Amino acid sequence: MNVKNIAFKLSFLTALFFIFIQAKAQNKGEINWTKEGNSYYEISGGEIISLTLPKNDRKTVIPASLLGIKGLNEYNIKSFKLSDDGKKALIFTNSKKVWRYETRGDYYVADLASNTITQIGKTQPASSLMFAKFSPDGTKVAYVSKHNLYVEDLTSGTNKALTTDGTDRLINGTFDWVYEEEFDCRDGFRWSPDGQSIAYWQLDARKIKNFLMINNTDSIYPFTIPVEYPKVGEDPSSCKVGIVDINTAKTSWIPVPGDNIQHYIPRMDWIPGSNDIILQQLNREQNESKLFVANAKTTAVNNIYTETDKAWIDAGEEWKWLNNNKEFIWVSEKDGWKHYYRISKDGKSQTLINKGNYDVIESLLIDEKNNQFYFIASPSNATQKYLYKTKLDGKGKLEMVTPSVLPGTHSYDISPNGVYAFHTYQNANLRPIFEWMNLTTGNPFTMDGSITNQLGRTQPPKNKVEFFKVKTEDGIELDGWMKKPDNFDQTKKYPVVFYVYGEPASQTVTDTYGAGRDFLYAGDMAKDGYVYISLENRGAPAPKGREWRKSIYQNIGRLNIRDQAMGAKKVLEWSFIDKSRVAVWGWSGGGSSTLNLMFQYPDIYTTGIAIAAVGNQLTYDNIYQERYMGSPLKTKEAYIKGSPISYAKNLKGNLLYIHGTGDDNVHYQNAEMLINELIKNGKVFQFMAYPNRTHSINEGEGTSRHLALTYTKFLQQNCPPGGK
Repeated sequence: MNVKNIAFKLSFLTALFFIFIQAKAQNKGEINWTKEGNSYYEISGGEIISLTLPKNDRKTVIPASLLGIKGLNEYNIKSFKLSDDGKKALIFTNSKKVWRYETRGDYYVADLASNTITQIGKTQPASSLMFAKFSPDGTKVAYVSKHNLYVEDLTSGTNKALTTDGTDRLINGTFDWVYEEEFDCRDGFRWSPDGQSIAYWQLDARKIKNFLMINNTDSIYPFTIPVEYPKVGEDPSSCKVGIVDINTAKTSWIPVPGDNIQHYIPRMDWIPGSNDIILQQLNREQNESKLFVANAKTTAVNNIYTETDKAWIDAGEEWKWLNNNKEFIWVSEKDGWKHYYRISKDGKSQTLINKGNYDVIESLLIDEKNNQFYFIASPSNATQKYLYKTKLDGKGKLEMVTPSVLPGTHSYDISPNGVYAFHTYQNANLRPIFEWMNLTTGNPFTMDGSITNQLGRTQPPKNKVEFFKVKTEDGIELDGWMKKPDNFDQTKKYPVVFYVYGEPASQTVTDTYGAGRDFLYAGDMAKDGYVYISLENRGAPAPKGREWRKSIYQNIGRLNIRDQAMGAKKVLEWSFIDKSRVAVWGWSGGGSSTLNLMFQYPDIYTTGIAIAAVGNQLTYDNIYQERYMGSPLKTKEAYIKGSPISYAKNLKGNLLYIHGTGDDNVHYQNAEMLINELIKNGKVFQFMAYPNRTHSINEGEGTSRHLALTYTKFLQQNCPPGGK
C-alpha cells in the first residue's frame, strides 16, 4: 500500500537517468552542496572533489591515495559528508538494507589535515552502524548500532555507549517497521547545538505482535520469519524522546503530555542556537497535531501550536528557522490548501506566506536575506510542476520562475545561498534533460548546455502520450493520460487497459516521462494495439486542494473506486474503444483498486491483474489504514465496506492475482483470505505466488522477467490486442 515501494515505477530510461544523477551527487539524487553553496562535492576518478560554480573549477578534497588505504572508491561509497569546519569527512560504505533502504553499514573518518583515515565503531559488528554524524565542533561522531546509541571521541579514539538497554524490540535512535514505512522515520537522534547532549527517540515494540512469514524453500524444514507489525486496531509501539548527556550518559525523558502509546511523535529536532527541542505529536487517529517546545535542562514542556482536521493531518516536514531562530516555517491545509506559515517560537504569531487557491507541492528554499520563498506548485494543471516564488513575509504575489514555454514537470536542486540551481525538465513525451543555472538571473551557465538548446536537438515521438479530462455522472472531473496504438485507425475498435493506483499515497496521472508506458508489459503495448489509460480519482495527492485529497477519508475502496469506474464509463463511450475488451491492473494499493473494480463493477471490466493487493483492510498496518479510514475501535464498517473481500462474490471477468509470500508490507495472508472467499463463491480465477519475494517481487534470478511474462501472457489471452 505505501507507494514509495512500488505503486508507480519509472520507465527504464527514466530510472537510468536518476541513477546517473545519484552517482553524480552521492546523496539520494540530491546535489551534495558545500555549506556556503557556491560549490558541490562528488566522487570522480577515485577521489572526492569539489566543483566550484559557475565554471566547475575542480579541487581535490580527499585524494584517491587516501581512500585507497581502505579500499574505498566511487563504487562502494554510499554517501559522504564533511564536518562543519570542512576539516574532516564522514564516509558511509558497505551498506545493507534495513527494510526498504540501505541505512546500516560501516563508517570511516578522513582527517584532511593529517591525511589519515580511520574506521568508526570498529568494536561493533560489521555493517551495523546507522546514521553516524559529526558533533557540531567535529571532534566526535555519534551513531546507532544494534538499537543502542554510541559516541566516539576522534582525538582519543575512545568509544562510549550512551544507551545500554537496546534490544530487538527496545529501539534507541532509530525506529520500528511501521514508523519507517508510514512516517518515513529512520534517523532517530539529533546532536544538540552545543554538542553536549543528544536528543533521541526510543520506541518500545515489546508488546507488538509478531507477524510470522513462512520460508518453505531455503531448507528442508520450513522456518518462520517474525516481523513486529501492528495491524489495524492494535496498539502502536510506545514512543518517547530522551535527552542524553554526552559526559554522564544519563538520559532525561521529555514528559510530553498524553499517553505515549496512543500518540505518535513523527518529528523532533533542536531549535538552533538554543537548549530547546521542538517536536510534533499526533494522536492515534492522526486528526490532531500538537507542537511542543521542551527545555533540555528543565524538561519543561509547552504546547505552542495545535491543529485539528475532520479527516487527517500529515506528519510535518523538517523545521526551517528564520528571524534569528524566533520563527519557523510550518505547513498546513487549514485554509483548504497546502500552504506554509511563519509561526513564532511561542506560537502566538502566525503569518500565512502563500495566499491564493493553489497548493504548494514542495518547499525548496527559504531565502531570508532577499525575503523570498521558493517552492514547487502548479495552480492550473495538477499533472505538472513548476518553480514559483513569493515574498517570505506573506505580502507578495505568486511569481512563476520556470519559463512558461516549457510545459511539463520541473524539479530544482537549489544551492543553500540561493544563487545556483540544478534544473531538470521532462514531460510525458520528453526524456529528462537538465541544465545548471544561475537562479538569481534565471539564465543557464552556457547556452550550449541549456534546456532550450537541448530541446532544439530533440525529436518528439510520433505517437505522443495525450492528456485529457472526463467528467463523470457524479459531476467529478478527472485528469487522465492515454497512449493510443501506433498506426491508430479511428474507424477501428481497440482494447483498453487502465492502470490504477487510487489511494492517498501517490498520483499516477503526471506529465512525466514514463507516463503511457506499461513497465510490466513484455513488449510494446502501442505497437501491439492497446489503448493504455490512467485516470486520477479523488483522494490522490494531486495539487487540487484539501477537499479533493481528503474526500477519501473513511472511503478508501468506495469513493476512489466509483470515480475510476464512472471515469471508465465515459471512456467507453468513445467510438474507438472496444467495450468487450476492458482490462485494469495495479500494484499494492493499485492491486486493491483493481480487485474492487473487478468485484464492484463487474459489467465494466472484463479482465483484471492485481499484484500485492490488500484484500482485507483490517490486515494492514495501523498508521496507514487508521489515518485514512478512522479508528476501527469505534467502528469497522468503513473497513469492511472498502475491502475487496466483501465483494469477491460478484466476480464475472478474468482475474489474475499475484502475491509474494515474503511480503512484509502487504502480507500474503491477504491472498489466502481472498482466495478462500473466491472459492467459497465458486469463482474461477488464476493465481501466481512468488516464494519469499517481498512487496516489490524482484528478488531472485529471473523473477522480474517471469512476472512480466506472466502478466503479459494473461493480458494478451484474455484481452487480445489489436484493432477490429
